[in-house]
Amino acid sequence: MIGLKIKQHEDHIKLLKSQSLKLGDSILDLQVNLGKYHSAKVDNEDHSNHQNEEETTGQILQHEKSAAGVLCQLKTRHCTQASHLTFTKDVLGIVASLGQLEDENLSSLLSEYLGVDTMLAIVCKTFECVKALETYDKEGRIIKSSGLHGLGASIGRAIDGRFLVICLENLRPFAGEFVVDDPQRRLDLWKPRLPTGECPPGFLGYAVNMINIDSKNLFCATASGHGLRETLFYNLFYRLQVYRTRADMLLALPLISDGAISLDGGIIRSSGIFSLGSRQDVDVRFPKSSGTSDMPAKYAATEKQIQEMKFRLETLQEDLKREQALLKNAKDTFERKKQEFVKFLADSSSFAIQCQMQAAREKFTPR
Repeated sequence: MIGLKIKQHEDHIKLLKSQSLKLGDSILDLQVNLGKYHSAKVDNEDHSNHQNEEETTGQILQHEKSAAGVLCQLKTRHCTQASHLTFTKDVLGIVASLGQLEDENLSSLLSEYLGVDTMLAIVCKTFECVKALETYDKEGRIIKSSGLHGLGASIGRAIDGRFLVICLENLRPFAGEFVVDDPQRRLDLWKPRLPTGECPPGFLGYAVNMINIDSKNLFCATASGHGLRETLFYNLFYRLQVYRTRADMLLALPLISDGAISLDGGIIRSSGIFSLGSRQDVDVRFPKSSGTSDMPAKYAATEKQIQEMKFRLETLQEDLKREQALLKNAKDTFERKKQEFVKFLADSSSFAIQCQMQAAREKFTPR
């Protein structure tokens, strides 16, 4: 019976820990949203002009001899010609134009993290599209009159140097779950935890989940039904963590395995690889989304929700402590009863042996 009580207490503790963990994650998610609002608000006060889609397009067009510049000019200024090109139908766009960020400072940081070559990378749905962008003769030399090179020449923009092309169907998509009831289909990634079970101070989330994506690209960007978040942006950022300050990021170093950035300019490329020196202003950045436009109206309600959830978490923690105390008492009782039982068995065995010896003596004693 005591053993069954121990099992019940252990099950209750397991359940309470699971509930506390989920509630803690929910609180963190709400705090991240408020933190993003604060950051965006400060950023809004510091910048009178925000990066929008037109500005991003203009930045791409400034790279006149890049493949991204040629493709962008073709679609914006020669749209009639582009509509007749069959190979461009599987071109989704340029990396810089496929995501948006609510915080301009974060946009600048992530653009610097990726680098201008990746920001200007062309994103294709299929490998057939990749092959159509550039063709070769029998000696392996580029045929300048076909594909994207031919288009560039036809509009007076010959492509100079190499360029990156990302093929979605050849990327390995994220294999986990999505955040439940999230219209942006954010990835349900494991959050870093200190030995206490809490998230490290200043942790704001993962970069892959901070990108806002147009609804048309959230689903079925590939033939297999995957969206851009779990394919393109997961492969670009993987589990890149975002922290409020460089000090927070460095304190969490043992928990960082796939890189991190901080809002004050710190960058860890990967485990053991740090990017030092002054920040670089990359001239191609993600546009700014309007995701915080309705935040002030929800701000008070969100803060109230956080306080209520914190109260529930404190109640769960008290219940957990009580169950742990009951478990300890049950285990102490079990151990004491076990020792008593073992002693009883030992005494019973000794008494039985004495009885057997007495019986044997009586049997062989002459009368």
